[in-house]
Amino acid sequence: MTVQSLLADTGMAGTWTLEPERSSVRFISKTLWGLAPVKGSFTGVTGEGRITPEGALSGRLVIRPESVRTGIGMRDRHLRAADFFDVERFPEIIVEVTAGSPVSDLATTLSIRGTTLPVPLAATVVRLDDSSVEITAHCDIDRTRWGVSGNMLGMMPPDTALQAKAVFTR
Repeated sequence: MTVQSLLADTGMAGTWTLEPERSSVRFISKTLWGLAPVKGSFTGVTGEGRITPEGALSGRLVIRPESVRTGIGMRDRHLRAADFFDVERFPEIIVEVTAGSPVSDLATTLSIRGTTLPVPLAATVVRLDDSSVEITAHCDIDRTRWGVSGNMLGMMPPDTALQAKAVFTR
């Protein structure tokens, strides 16, 4: 199902709340000069969304970058430091859905380290048996546009894939 078909269903109107325990926000970056992937996730995610009776969508995910997990504690601490997420100064990463309608993909902004830039998302939607909705989205970004510049000796290219699976209930 597409976002457009979800929004075209007037029965879906209302406020929806993210279920963090059923949702995930992940990233994949290559390291070692682009040869080996580094996979990570954020365990601290909250959010909500709203669908109007006319089929317009808005919403917000708040990601706590101090919750980053890659499986290597030393790397996680480095990702929280000033050259990456700088969690002391910037405790939130925010994904804001600024527009969604039955005839367009999701228009979003991504705010990291005080920089907010547009990031269009194509998303898929699955209605789950318990009346919840699962939205899956993916995009590729150049993390340096948001000031996430850590690049130990050229080992990390700037390209990062972001993946989200967000489960919402009314």
